[in-house]
Amino acid sequence: MKVLITGATGLVGTKLSVMCRDQGISVHYLTTSRSRISSEDSYKGFYWNPSQGEIDDRCFEGVDAIIHLAGASIAQRWTDKNKRIIKESRIHSAALMRSTLSQKRKEGNCTVKHIISASAIGVYPSSLTKYYDETYPGYAEGFLGEVVQEWEKEITKFQKDDIATTLVRTGIVLDAKKGALPKIAQPIKWYAGSPIGSGEQWQSWIHVDDMVGIYLHLLKNELTGVYNGVAPNPVTNKKLTQIIAKTLGKPLILPKVPSFALKLLLGDMSTIVMESQKVCADKIRESGFVFEHTTIEETIPSILKN
Repeated sequence: MKVLITGATGLVGTKLSVMCRDQGISVHYLTTSRSRISSEDSYKGFYWNPSQGEIDDRCFEGVDAIIHLAGASIAQRWTDKNKRIIKESRIHSAALMRSTLSQKRKEGNCTVKHIISASAIGVYPSSLTKYYDETYPGYAEGFLGEVVQEWEKEITKFQKDDIATTLVRTGIVLDAKKGALPKIAQPIKWYAGSPIGSGEQWQSWIHVDDMVGIYLHLLKNELTGVYNGVAPNPVTNKKLTQIIAKTLGKPLILPKVPSFALKLLLGDMSTIVMESQKVCADKIRESGFVFEHTTIEETIPSILKN
């Protein structure tokens, strides 16, 4: 099997690329940096620049499936410019691959049968009481809901070219060095940590190894449709903060960070940490996937103490 991975140097993409090769799956990857292009047989890089409509179409040669992880970080101030970058980095990149594959299909040179794309649990409206599964029919209001809606719509267009589609609505991916966890842990290490807002907002998380495992599970079993990429037991922001502090052996001295202060500090981006999504993992479990990390009490120490 051969896969094409976008976002291969990111948090999930880096580990996924390694795991694929460990299991005998060759990897092609797309990069916007020519200096990061590798020519190894099992890990071969190709240049693209989605904002300029540039892509080296040799990246698709012999590829059975695409795992699409590329997209600008949402953890930046949501100025009009950054909002445009966040949205276009996801939608334009998918559209560029689709149009290129459409042309290759007309030429009889398309071997791609499946695309698995990252999405986000930001699709679900903020709620302290609802428990969301993949059957939820709508999209959240606001910028994140808008991004996810357009992102998923672009991926499902691949079906017009007889390419099966899968969407992975990803929660907070936990890793020791990258992503949200180091940012949450840093102020706690310096005795400046505290729950955010009320602390009662639900945060649906997943260990990075399980996130990688889900992509491989979907790939190998050719599963299609929408799946939530979260662990089985969501926690409140207060509980998450307390577990991190306990693991680090640090007290939580400061009061909760008030919502208005976060709004002043982060602007509209404060919704990332203030919104509440309690998301269900039943569908991926029922497909046969077995989680290695199911509780936050076990997961945080396994990451921060290694």
